[in-house]
Amino acid sequence: MKPLVAITGRRISGTTLNGLDQRWAAGEVDMFWAEFGKKVAEAGGIPIQLPYESAGTDVVERIDALVVTGGQDIDPVIWGGPPPLDADNGEVLTIDRRRDDYEIALVRHAIRRGIPILGICRGHQVLNVALGGTLIPHLPKTSITHVSAQAIPDRRPDKEHPVDFTPATLAARLYGPRFAVNSWHHQAVADLGDGLIVSGRAPDGVVEAIELPGRPVLGLQWHPEAIVELDPSFEWVVEQARAASLVGELS
Repeated sequence: MKPLVAITGRRISGTTLNGLDQRWAAGEVDMFWAEFGKKVAEAGGIPIQLPYESAGTDVVERIDALVVTGGQDIDPVIWGGPPPLDADNGEVLTIDRRRDDYEIALVRHAIRRGIPILGICRGHQVLNVALGGTLIPHLPKTSITHVSAQAIPDRRPDKEHPVDFTPATLAARLYGPRFAVNSWHHQAVADLGDGLIVSGRAPDGVVEAIELPGRPVLGLQWHPEAIVELDPSFEWVVEQARAASLVGELS
């Protein structure tokens, strides 16, 4: 039986959707980027989407893996950071505390249960914050491009910079010693959450991959779902989900 791989999303106002009948515009809409589901299915899993309300249930007991996706900044109140201001114009950035709480709760529950986790971009940062880590509020400009001018998702093979991986880590096993990645983020992991290690960095030292040794937990700062070919991270999380599913069937 194919494993169930749960995917997190965001909740937006219906007024932000073009062409939506005005009778429905006052409502809220759950949004999930299609590429995540496509890649999970391509890797052999069954993708399912989790609304915010799922965090208060026993859903983690019924899934085989969790993919935490990208999006807006995490509320800095959670990790002790400064107010969320745009570094260019000083305007207050949009945050969604409901999403923060939902994803952090799911991550903590999944870790307690030993459920495989793949955190992508924001999800990589959520993983760190959920375990007590902190973030760099806004990356300084260096020779490395972290906020790409390319559209999201960009299905072209263009990559912004390489990532160097620590030998003998999960990330190195998946990607080898060096791998070129896309990049759409202005924040990054700072102090590590409990038990986490850095397994990949950009040439300027920015943390690009984290993992929890001995557990099926991996965070990636880039967007593997936006790459044309099937990324090893999706094959890995579905493989881990399948193993978790088999254990559940035997227990």
